[in-house]
Amino acid sequence: MIFRVDWVSFILYLFLVCFGIVNIYSTGFTEAGNPFWEWGTSVGKQFWLFVVSLMFLPLILFINSNFFEHLAYLLYGLSILSLLGLFLFGQKISGATSWYLIGGFSLQPSEFVKITTALLLTTRLSSLQMDFKKWSAVGQVLMIIALPMVLIVLQPDAGSALVFLGLFFVLLREGLDLRILLLGLGLVVAFIGTLLFDPLSFSLTLGVLLFLSYLLILYRNKKAKKKPFLIALAISVLFSFSVDFIFNSVFEQRHRDRFNIILGLETDTKGIGYNINQSKIAIGSGGFFGKGFLNGTQTKGRFVPEQHTDYIFSTIGEEWGFLGSSAIVMLFTLLILRVIYRAEKHTQSNSRIFSYCFASLLFIHFFVNIGMTLGLVPTVGIPLPFISSGGTNLIAFSLMFFIYLNLDASRLY
Repeated sequence: MIFRVDWVSFILYLFLVCFGIVNIYSTGFTEAGNPFWEWGTSVGKQFWLFVVSLMFLPLILFINSNFFEHLAYLLYGLSILSLLGLFLFGQKISGATSWYLIGGFSLQPSEFVKITTALLLTTRLSSLQMDFKKWSAVGQVLMIIALPMVLIVLQPDAGSALVFLGLFFVLLREGLDLRILLLGLGLVVAFIGTLLFDPLSFSLTLGVLLFLSYLLILYRNKKAKKKPFLIALAISVLFSFSVDFIFNSVFEQRHRDRFNIILGLETDTKGIGYNINQSKIAIGSGGFFGKGFLNGTQTKGRFVPEQHTDYIFSTIGEEWGFLGSSAIVMLFTLLILRVIYRAEKHTQSNSRIFSYCFASLLFIHFFVNIGMTLGLVPTVGIPLPFISSGGTNLIAFSLMFFIYLNLDASRLY
């Protein structure tokens, strides 16, 4: 078992976590120092929770891989109960009732729900060999993903709920119709287009584009059917006229403001757009080689709020420069591609599916967090896995990674 473990991925994991601890230390550093071993500091808490995470490695690694499949339903049910319990016993932090406060430790159950959702999704897809041509099969797996998303949105924590959409990559790999993904992307385009323009103007523009696309395809294929284009147009138009209601009724004001800033509809560098603006200043000031460890002026001046958590990448950009930032992006990319590469070698479907679940959730976190700090996507409060300060997130992603190592090492050759 030890020789079959994916040690390359494990080394990448160790490097990312250790580099994260180094940068968390930098964000809290003062002239009086930043005690590395004290639980009361961000870096101390991250270090000790990393140690706790490593203690689970031998336990998870040598568990029979069938254990996860047998307990998938139980663990998923318990995690859903933990989300429901937040509405009775949860503590509101930063506007969302997403945490349990147990002694001096805060616990965010939505992080662990990612693991249990991935496990149940793996069990359902691997044991039933689901036929995605049947809507009943699609409905079953969508319900597994949608249930925790709805409960998390009600907290409200739209950012954590958004992460679960990454599991659609898994469904596509296992046979879900690609047109469903294209429909989803089309709705995203419709949402953004309606915010930039009014629904009528966007609908007319979309209608013209779809009509021209149909003519182009008809020119190349005389048997092309117009029904799919008409359906796509109808869904997009209906959706675009509902965008105003969704935007004003579902999203909170802080989310609406961030969308408006990202889309250029508003300019606010001192209010809601302060975080993004200061983050971009910090990253840009790092240049190619960076200002050096502990030498970041934006970091030392505490100009970027939540820099040790959601905006940790701005510290990397400032102190390690373009070179260090690119290295971190490459390491995440290598880890994700490594997991996918190993997944494709599996002869057991459950190992392949869970590997894709882990890679997809890691990718969504990585993509959204870095895009957020660069001002490319709205700020939705998603941490950078293994790097950002956050004990629950670190433990949850570590456990998910260790389960991946177990299933990968247990594969049949």
